[in-house]
Amino acid sequence: MHERPSLLTDYGWNSLLSNRFEALIPRSEQPGRILRVDRGRCDVAIDSGIVRADDGRDRLCTGDWVSIADGPEMHTVTSILPRTNSVVRSSASGKSERQLLAANVDTVLITCAADSDIDLGRIERLLALTWESGATPVIALTKIDAAQHISESLAQLYAVSPGAVVQAVSARTHEGMDVLDAVLEGTVAILGSSGSGKSTLANAFTGSGDLRTGRVRDVDGKGRHTTAWRELIPMSGGRTLIDTPGLRGVGMWNADDGIGKTFPEIEELISGCRFSDCSHIAEPGCAVLEAIENGDVDARRLASYRKLQKENEWNASRNDLRLQVERAHKMKARSRSLKDLNRVRGR
Repeated sequence: MHERPSLLTDYGWNSLLSNRFEALIPRSEQPGRILRVDRGRCDVAIDSGIVRADDGRDRLCTGDWVSIADGPEMHTVTSILPRTNSVVRSSASGKSERQLLAANVDTVLITCAADSDIDLGRIERLLALTWESGATPVIALTKIDAAQHISESLAQLYAVSPGAVVQAVSARTHEGMDVLDAVLEGTVAILGSSGSGKSTLANAFTGSGDLRTGRVRDVDGKGRHTTAWRELIPMSGGRTLIDTPGLRGVGMWNADDGIGKTFPEIEELISGCRFSDCSHIAEPGCAVLEAIENGDVDARRLASYRKLQKENEWNASRNDLRLQVERAHKMKARSRSLKDLNRVRGR
């Protein structure tokens, strides 16, 4: 039987994984966890240490649990254990592809800096990706030692993140760090823009100081890309942390449920619209538009919801001919509806 390897416990190995490995993997192979993937090769933690391995023909991701076989010159990844979940976005290349950001994640830590303007739409995108993955989102408002109006920033974050923990922190002064540390469970993936303090937080939580950090540019307030790849690092208490490069693009990929959980107030109102195919643009009896008019829902939230839904549908339609046809019919129907409405108003 595959016993619990001593080193792998630092990377999240437990008895449940041991049982799964025993049932799926030949005795001649050993378990490992992907720490970093780079140009067809990967760093893997195994019982005896960290080794360099050929990734075989599989599309590996940081956080994957795999089986490893010894080779004459290099270890080889022979298979991937079924993932409990994965954080996925549409490819930044613009192609109709998905990109795995992290695998087997329990908590996603979303960072934004208090000393710069908060992009609420971007936070909503990251929340949608997180909810869709099945991981628990936590938002860290970083660099509060270098900012003012912290309460206003927190209020903005609370308003766009129902169901998520929001915590203001300073890695430099350690303010709020103990509270944030207490809500991080299992494997934690850090997502955010460059300059939002991701690597600084990672260094603080892992105590390694190995991750490079950089200054934010004075010209545009953007950070330099100090993390060049996704890397898994041990944390205290048997937890692990995946540090990621700053994300410039956060595209939706099959994120219907995630978008719904990010905008629960809008999803609830939609069920009260007069028409089941209401586009929430100008239709009579639209519960969403009525709520906006009454001040119960922020118009910016609706615009963000529409944008993510449209993008999600578009990425899905590019991968499914049937959805392409349905989307074309839906767009024509909406266009006819708006033309009819305009004619009525013009009378």
